[in-house]
Amino acid sequence: MQSLSRFLLSATIASLLVAPSAFAQDGDTASGKRFSVVGSATLLQPDSDPLPGARIDADGDVAPTLSATWHVTDNIGVELWGAADKFNHRVRGDDGKIGTVDSQPIALSGQYHFGAADNTFRPFVGLGYHHTNISGEDVNPGGDHVGLTSPKGAIGTVGVDINITPTWFARADARYLDGKADAKLAGETFERDIRFRPWTVGFGVGARF
Repeated sequence: MQSLSRFLLSATIASLLVAPSAFAQDGDTASGKRFSVVGSATLLQPDSDPLPGARIDADGDVAPTLSATWHVTDNIGVELWGAADKFNHRVRGDDGKIGTVDSQPIALSGQYHFGAADNTFRPFVGLGYHHTNISGEDVNPGGDHVGLTSPKGAIGTVGVDINITPTWFARADARYLDGKADAKLAGETFERDIRFRPWTVGFGVGARF
């Protein structure tokens, strides 16, 4: 998956480099809209088996997310997406709750939106790179602090915009984040490559201008 992450990161950077020339060639989009913003309520569900063989699981959580997209054309965009607040996850083992941990992802993606800007339904797909901040680890009460490094890697997006007016639209999207984290006990690494591969489902409202 590391090679896939590097490929997607390269693709995102390439889209950013190509964007200025595309902007110069196309002085305006057909719709006249260059930017869009979206606010969503998003469920993030962590990997159901982050440490194979350890029988540990983490619950999902809902938090607000925000995105801002620069539309190079009506079909091609560059999106910055992230959580406006932390997702809180309860960590469970065979004997019940072990503790809690927070996650807060941010991602940069290239997107392709299908169809004309004024279509009622506009599906889109995206590929990019995410960095997820891990904090608030409380999984060893009374003992040495257990910390997790911040996972980073590829992110894939699928979604659909539903136009309400030329400015306002509703959005539903799903994202898959790929990454791994190392676990540290009292500052020393004791477990490497814990899987961080959550998926998200979001519903929100956006505006184009």
